[in-house]
Amino acid sequence: MREIVLDTETTGFEPEQGDRIVEIGAVELYNHVPTGKVYHQYINPERSMPQEAFEVHGLGDDFLRDKPVFAKIVDEFIAFVGTDAKLVIHNATFDVKFLNAELKWANRPQLPKDCAIDTLMIARKKFPGSPASLDALCRRFGIDNSSRTLHGALLDSEILAEVYLELIGGKQPDLVLAPVSSGRNASGGDEEWRPQRRAQPLPSRLTEEEKAAHAAFVEKLGENALWSRG
Repeated sequence: MREIVLDTETTGFEPEQGDRIVEIGAVELYNHVPTGKVYHQYINPERSMPQEAFEVHGLGDDFLRDKPVFAKIVDEFIAFVGTDAKLVIHNATFDVKFLNAELKWANRPQLPKDCAIDTLMIARKKFPGSPASLDALCRRFGIDNSSRTLHGALLDSEILAEVYLELIGGKQPDLVLAPVSSGRNASGGDEEWRPQRRAQPLPSRLTEEEKAAHAAFVEKLGENALWSRG
């Protein structure tokens, strides 16, 4: 199962009022394990950066001026996300709203309504009444977010990947130790399954030289050596 943990930074809250995406960060998971593949892109919003947004992520007009516009990176972004992955987003409604606005302006198909797993909703359901911000969840799960002095899409998506795995049951949620299975005995009743002795023992992989070296080593240990006890 392929999942993309994703975060965006924007110029504000409403794309229909002219706000744009200025950064996208994404981390690929396969069967809940990071693959090492990431996507990160700064984007020229083609408008000025409001001060209140700058104070959140620190991305200003001078820094973004020479970055590509969304239409130039849209195909690369779509290729990374693909069609087989579920998005994992904290407050997914916000990010999907912006992504769909940008995709629409770039004349690309929009993301379906059920494209995302919302970790904010998972956290609120799992810990009702408790703070559910990304920072609060890092504190709850003991995840180091000390480098998160400002919001950054790639850093936040990497942190969110750790938070997501904790929310769904730990670093290896799919690892379930199988109980001892039951089988049927000859009379049809249930009985505990037990391993059966092989009809033919597996041949030894030791060479004659290795056997001789081991025998010489044991002989040096004397009569009380563990290997000499019957």
